[in-house]
Amino acid sequence: MAESPASPSRGTLSAEGILREIQINLLECKVCFEKFSTQQREHRPQNLSCGHVLCLECIRALSHPLLRKLECPFCRQLCSVDSTSHCQALSDLQELLLFRSPTTSAPPHRAKGGLGLAAGLTSTALHLCTAFGGWGTLINPTGIAILGSSGTIVVVHDGEKRVAVFSPQGRKLHSFGRRGQGSGEICFPMDVAVTPCGHVVVTDAGDKAVKVFTSRGNHVLTVKHSLQMPWGVDTDSCGHILFSDVQAGTLSQVKVDYTQGLVLEHQTVISDLQHPKAVDCCRMTGNTAVMEHLPDDTYPPGKHRHTRLRVFTKDFHLLYQTDSFSLMLQSTVRLNMSGVAFDRDGDAIVIDSNQGMVWSLGKLQDGPALTPLVGDDLIRPVGLVTLNNTLIVLDSGDHTVKIYSAKSDAGPMI
Repeated sequence: MAESPASPSRGTLSAEGILREIQINLLECKVCFEKFSTQQREHRPQNLSCGHVLCLECIRALSHPLLRKLECPFCRQLCSVDSTSHCQALSDLQELLLFRSPTTSAPPHRAKGGLGLAAGLTSTALHLCTAFGGWGTLINPTGIAILGSSGTIVVVHDGEKRVAVFSPQGRKLHSFGRRGQGSGEICFPMDVAVTPCGHVVVTDAGDKAVKVFTSRGNHVLTVKHSLQMPWGVDTDSCGHILFSDVQAGTLSQVKVDYTQGLVLEHQTVISDLQHPKAVDCCRMTGNTAVMEHLPDDTYPPGKHRHTRLRVFTKDFHLLYQTDSFSLMLQSTVRLNMSGVAFDRDGDAIVIDSNQGMVWSLGKLQDGPALTPLVGDDLIRPVGLVTLNNTLIVLDSGDHTVKIYSAKSDAGPMI
């Protein structure tokens, strides 16, 4: 039986909530995250021949200057710049909403400053000192890791070669892992980790496998047995691989003989997780953090998806857990946790992809102490790692790697 309009139902939004959803999901370019505008020519919504919509500025940035063609960042179809057209429907919708509520304040927007979450936040502890990558060098990156103490940065993305290796200064050193499902190839990388001895580990959701390479890209081994959807990955101080399976709801540990390319042991160490994604292992304590993405009916309905951070000891006993709903009740901050890392002191650091921010939770066993670390220059962070006194963030919003430090003097942009 159909519900009456007044009856409550899960996920029902208010009129104001619907307007916010329209503004965020329809009326902004999903490449640069800027609002479409009929007044500013560079931000006018344009139809691609595949049906997706980008702003004119992004179409120009992504297209070849001579061939006047671009690959759609969403469906990969090759589109001609000359065949684009103005998306009148979105312009009309935008004008209608402006006419409908002329006195209402502008809806929340993921600004480049990243401060849409905390209205009173004016400064953060860390400052951007270096950024590199960009569309073409990196395409929709999903995972980041550090190769030893040298600071060499490893990123997985949607390029023709799925693993890109950069110097600490942002110079691309080499790449490997061609697109495909063959030996040594990578279909759809989700995350990457580096062992203490320098091997690169990639979770491949497309091939339902965990793949290990040398730092130069030579294939060592592939783990595929009974995997459903491997996602987050990290390694501990002994080189054991820890990875989550988002469909199976598990965290697994694999012990490997890297010299011989053999799996010595493969066991499920935690089996009661809910859609686990990000994984991080603290080299100092041996604790492992897992980020779960909880079903919509776990907490009261709303526009924010709820996540739970669980931290386990090195023997995989639950040490502490907290979730986005509990943090909101404690601090009134709408924190949408999506990624996690430990700093060198063992404090938990989380990213909020929706709001473009990075927070420290402190020592979780003492109770979370929310401290903003980064609130500037992030669009959609998807991964982070720490090295000494720096925080290295992977931003899929503009396909870059961004390095933050406590120094106020910003260095050169690469």
